[in-house]
Amino acid sequence: MDKIKTNKKLQSVFWTLTAILAIFFLLNYVGGSIFHIERLQTGANAMLRFVFVIVGLLIALAIYFFTRENKAWEVGTRQVVWMAIGAALYAVFSWLFNGTVFVVPSLSQVALRPAIAIPMFFGYAFGPVVGFFTGAVGNMFGDALTGFGLSPQWSIGNGLVGFIAGLAMLFTDKKKSLDTVLISGGVLTLLGLVVYFLNRALPNMMFYDVPNNIFGDASITLFAGLSLLVGFVLVLTVRFAFGKNIDIAAAVTWGMLGNLLGIGFAAISDIWINGFSPAAAIVGEFLPAAGPNLIFAAILVPLLVVAYAAVQRQSGR
Repeated sequence: MDKIKTNKKLQSVFWTLTAILAIFFLLNYVGGSIFHIERLQTGANAMLRFVFVIVGLLIALAIYFFTRENKAWEVGTRQVVWMAIGAALYAVFSWLFNGTVFVVPSLSQVALRPAIAIPMFFGYAFGPVVGFFTGAVGNMFGDALTGFGLSPQWSIGNGLVGFIAGLAMLFTDKKKSLDTVLISGGVLTLLGLVVYFLNRALPNMMFYDVPNNIFGDASITLFAGLSLLVGFVLVLTVRFAFGKNIDIAAAVTWGMLGNLLGIGFAAISDIWINGFSPAAAIVGEFLPAAGPNLIFAAILVPLLVVAYAAVQRQSGR
């Protein structure tokens, strides 16, 4: 019986990851290459972008294999419904905040994204597979709606945000995992700050000057450089302020780790895809994207957890 359940979980996880790859392929190849829809094209190094998509999917599959006995990997009708809802919500809200009005000075098209709380919450509440699908597919459709073109490796990075947030389900006692996750997040934050201060004057050649409608070469702002530290302090505050509400503390803490690793994966991939130096990828993409994300996570994820708990109480579940 256990072997049958394990095989069923494997099939569910495998086909979900395959569905993500298929959706990416159909949007980019069929929509972008065959029908020449500009907003569905990736630009240069399309093949290399999909190499990193596959790497991200393999990372998720490897983690599944090492923990495949856990109930967190069960995918049924309920999880499929949450995948669809999560991806749709993330796509719409990503589109709303992807415009240049909310742009963050960076090497690429980084915008303030309060919607990042959606894959974090869906991953934590409904499991890593749901979180992966929500972040990856939702971001891909959000980019398509925005019209800036597709960045499949960044969509997979967003998928990893939700996926890692959902790994909290692997622990029966979620509280015991939080210290390790916080320490890991603190180390990554410190490394990011060190790279920033060593490369603070790095020119930001893709900075978009909204009022003048031109691209400039301003350096990364101090706020963008320090936003990761601000976000980590807020996460730390939530962790201990809501110590008695383990769901809030765990959702925000694991969401933090997902954000750091998922966005880090996407930014580092651009070292090969866009030819950025490691310093440029970290200072010019990772910090402007991951820092504000952490701030939104600390503020918005607790609200989603509280709202969902209220719905559960009312429905008697």
